[in-house]
Amino acid sequence: MARAAHVIVGAGMAGAKTAEALRTEGFEGPIVLIGDEPEAPYERPPLSKGFLRGELPRDGTLVHPRGWYGDHAVELREGLAVDVDTAARTVELDDGAFVRYDRLLLAPGAEPRPLPIAGSELDGVHYLRTLADSEALARRLDAGGHVAVIGAGWIGAEVAASARQRGLDVSLIERERMPLERVLGSELGCFFAELHRDRGVALHTGQTVERLEGEGAIEAVVLGDGRRIECDFAVVGIGVRPRTALGERAGLTVEDGICVDDRLETSVPGVFAAGDVASVLHPFYGHRVRVEHWANALHQPEVAARGMLGKPARWDRLPYFFSDQYEVGMEYTGLADGAARVVLRGDRPGREFIAFWLDPENRVLAGMNVNVWDVIDPIAELIRSRAAVDPERLADADIPLEALGASPVR
Repeated sequence: MARAAHVIVGAGMAGAKTAEALRTEGFEGPIVLIGDEPEAPYERPPLSKGFLRGELPRDGTLVHPRGWYGDHAVELREGLAVDVDTAARTVELDDGAFVRYDRLLLAPGAEPRPLPIAGSELDGVHYLRTLADSEALARRLDAGGHVAVIGAGWIGAEVAASARQRGLDVSLIERERMPLERVLGSELGCFFAELHRDRGVALHTGQTVERLEGEGAIEAVVLGDGRRIECDFAVVGIGVRPRTALGERAGLTVEDGICVDDRLETSVPGVFAAGDVASVLHPFYGHRVRVEHWANALHQPEVAARGMLGKPARWDRLPYFFSDQYEVGMEYTGLADGAARVVLRGDRPGREFIAFWLDPENRVLAGMNVNVWDVIDPIAELIRSRAAVDPERLADADIPLEALGASPVR
């Protein structure tokens, strides 16, 4: 076996950016980046948007140019990590090889939840997680027709929007009363429902899927109320689950993700985790937070790399994610229950506004800016201040956000 290296399992955004951060922090030793896809590390947000629609070339999805890894002495190794021996400090690959590590980062990401119903094995039923998935789906969009999208979370809503922008007929099926209701609540769920309906999407909300039908390939989705939606293909987007199996086999503490402290170190010293799989004991919230989004995969590596090198490190960024659907772009900062009180600021009918979620003491828990830009910092400051705000002043777009934190509550 080769001499011990800093080994990264998972060659996605989090893994590739950790390799970069290790070099930026001055680490000169060997770095091995292990990925289970025959691809250079790439970003996932374009897979449901620009790349899926054919607006972004393949290389436009890459985290780094292809030559970056050789230029920075980062060994890209294709393989599936099947076991970690934390006593021997080795990672076993599916080809029987062992890789020794001095420090280890686990960034295996998440995987789509399968649809557990009859007919889910039919041809023409797509999931979207990998570049290959997006390429296959893009070819299907090229053929046109009618697509049934099962699940109106972020992936389902973005795929539905991309399909409509490509001119396909779209049926969007969701078990909740509104798209994105579980995350955003009913008021903002209604906003996204209107957005999709205005673009010609047939929405079927409050509906379960009973089965998929077809002779070899999908021909229809049968809803719980018996209705049959004919389609040429389907996309399933009912959420993802963190890929924790490797952490479990390694004896790490796992609770809805691999548990890490604010340095992103796991329950086993010298082993770290980042990205979709990392359940962080967040110092601002005082409990574990796991966010499945690009922003964590982009920024957590800076903290993980410093932790791996024994330098001071602390993950305390507020949760953040974004989405683009049709002409609407949004950014969400913070963490709120969808049932929290919502205050709107701006032009809701014109689709240029900010939504705030407040707790019972009128403290801002989260904010979502919709087609309003350069407001992330003041929104984050309102959240971090934990100051009570006057809801009427918060709704008044003529009052600067920066002036609200210290305002008295009526």
